[in-house]
Amino acid sequence: MGRSSKFLFILFLVPALGLAQYTDVINSNRPGLSVSAYAVGKNVVQAEFGALYEQQDHGDLNTTSNILGADLSLRYGLFLEQLEINYEGTFISQNITFDNFGFDERRTDFSRNRLGLKYLIYDKYKNPENNKPNLYSWRANNVFQLKNLIPSAISLYGGVTFNLGDNPFYPEDPTLSYRGMIATQSKLSPRFVFITNVAYDRITTDFPELSYLISLQHAFRNPKWSVFVEHQGIDSDRYADLLLRTGVVHLFNENFQADINLGASFKGTPSRIFLSTGFSYRLDFHKDALLPANNDNQQSKIGRKAMKKKRKRRKKDDFDF
Repeated sequence: MGRSSKFLFILFLVPALGLAQYTDVINSNRPGLSVSAYAVGKNVVQAEFGALYEQQDHGDLNTTSNILGADLSLRYGLFLEQLEINYEGTFISQNITFDNFGFDERRTDFSRNRLGLKYLIYDKYKNPENNKPNLYSWRANNVFQLKNLIPSAISLYGGVTFNLGDNPFYPEDPTLSYRGMIATQSKLSPRFVFITNVAYDRITTDFPELSYLISLQHAFRNPKWSVFVEHQGIDSDRYADLLLRTGVVHLFNENFQADINLGASFKGTPSRIFLSTGFSYRLDFHKDALLPANNDNQQSKIGRKAMKKKRKRRKKDDFDF
C-alpha cells in the first residue's frame, strides 16, 4: 500500500477528519459516545450499530444487575455538506436482583431515543490555504504544539428526546424533551485528534442532565487500525457519574468498519463495567459539484476532466486534515 493510500485510511480511522465534510472513507462516531464536529457529507446514508453488555452493582441499595442491549445511529447528509440529521437509539433489557429482599425485576425500554440536527459552523480547513503543509518545518507538521488544541472545527446540535409509554428508566419524564450540544475537534498531530462534546439533555424535565465527553484518538502506522480513550462526565439530580472507555477500530474497506470498546465507572453507586462491539456502514451517494454544462461539448469534457483530476488529488493529498 502506497503512502497516499495509507493517509486516506488514517482519515477514516480518526472520525471526521476530512476536508470540508465528505471523505473518501467512512466517517463514523463509533466507538465510544463522542460525536465529531463533522457531518457525513451530502447524500451519504450511514448506519452505526452496536451490541452491548453491562454489569452494575449498587453498594447502597445492595442490588446487582446485568444489562443486554443494542444501540443504533442513523445519519444522513441533508441538503448541505455541513448539515446532518441523525437518529440515536439504545434499547436495553436490565435484570436487577434486590439482594435485601431476594427477588428479581426486569426492566426493558429505551435508555436513549432521540432525533437531531448537527450543523458545522466553523471549519478551519475549508480554506485551502490551511490545508497546505509547512514546507520549511517538519516539526510544524508532525509534532504537537499548544496551539493545536485550538478547535479546527465546531458544530452545534439541537434535538428532541422521545420518552414513549411507561419507560421504567425515566418514569417521570414527559413524552418530549430537548437536547443541545456543542462539539469541537482539534488536530493535535497527523495521528492524534482531540474531540470534546458539551451537552445539556432532557431540557424541560424535572431532571435535566449536563454532560461532557473528551476523546483522544490515535491512528497507527498500520492504517487499518486505530485506538481511542474517552472520558465522560454526567451531572443530574437523577444520576451522576464519571466514566472511562477505550477501544479499537478496524477498517475493512472505505465503507465498512468494525470496533470493540470497554469501560468502567469511577464510583460504586453504582459501579459499572461495560463492553460493546459493533460496526458502521455507509451508502455513498455523494457527488462532487460539476461545472455547468453548455453548448460547447469540449468545454463540458474539460470540466468533467478537471473534476476527475481534483478527485484524484484529494485521494492522493487529502491527508493534511
